Amino acid sequence: MSSPTQPETYVITFHVFPDQVSRFRALLDPVLDAMRHEQTFVRSTLHVDPERRNVFQLHETWTDRENVLNVQLNRPYRAAWHENLDALLVEPRHVAIWTVARSD
Repeated sequence: MSSPTQPETYVITFHVFPDQVSRFRALLDPVLDAMRHEQTFVRSTLHVDPERRNVFQLHETWTDRENVLNVQLNRPYRAAWHENLDALLVEPRHVAIWTVARSD
C-alpha cells in the first residue's frame, strides 16, 4: 500500500460502557499526548456526543498511512490502551478513513 498524497483522517467512533468513561479517558489521553510529537502526525480532536456522554468520536489526521499501520499503532505508549480497549466498549470501535475534499 503506498502512502497517500495528502493527509488522511481516521474517524473512530467509540461506544463506551457508561461506568468506564473515566477509565477510557485515563487510557486514551496519554496516547493523544504522546502521538502529537510523532513526525507524521497532523492533528487530533476528541469529540463527545452531548446527548450520550459515553459516545466518543476521535479524528486523527496523519500524513502517511503505511507509517500509521506499521509504526504508530505499535508504539509502546499505545500498549495499555490497546490491551484494555475491548473491556471498555459496548461494541467494537468503528474506523473510517477520510480525505479532504474541501477546506475553508
